[in-house]
Amino acid sequence: MQRQQRNRKMTAQDVLRQNGSVNGNEDLRQQLIGTWKLVSYRVEEKESGSFIHAMGPSPRGRVVFTQDGWVAFNLEGSHRHPAECDEDRARLMRTLVAYIGRYRVEGDQWITQVETAWAPEWVGTEQRRTVAVSGVHADVTTPWREMPNWAEGRLSRSLIRFRRADCEE
Repeated sequence: MQRQQRNRKMTAQDVLRQNGSVNGNEDLRQQLIGTWKLVSYRVEEKESGSFIHAMGPSPRGRVVFTQDGWVAFNLEGSHRHPAECDEDRARLMRTLVAYIGRYRVEGDQWITQVETAWAPEWVGTEQRRTVAVSGVHADVTTPWREMPNWAEGRLSRSLIRFRRADCEE
């Protein structure tokens, strides 16, 4: 029996497990499962290094990670009011980020294969987010990218903080 195990070829999964990557991925995946409430949302412009108030001072929203690999992400800016005309509806779209898809964890990132989104150009894309979970908080950083609803074609990234929804402050 020992001889069989010694002669067995190692799979990629075996190598990753030896290096701790599979367990690390599973640990982070387990930490993410559940409902998270938005605490803050800041947007940094790459060129200037300045922060823009894309979502206002008190945005709200949730992200929900399910055990079976789905994520639903819905965030909205501050001071949103019902639209009275098409111009109002267009303005509301600039303070919304919403998508749903299957997710996986690789290292310190969750990657979503987007199936539906507020911005049609995101459907069918992979969205990567770097995340660090500490206690009841998750700090999320997006890669630099052009967002469809702010920074007018300039590169920006979002710095987002969530708190577990069942842990109110």
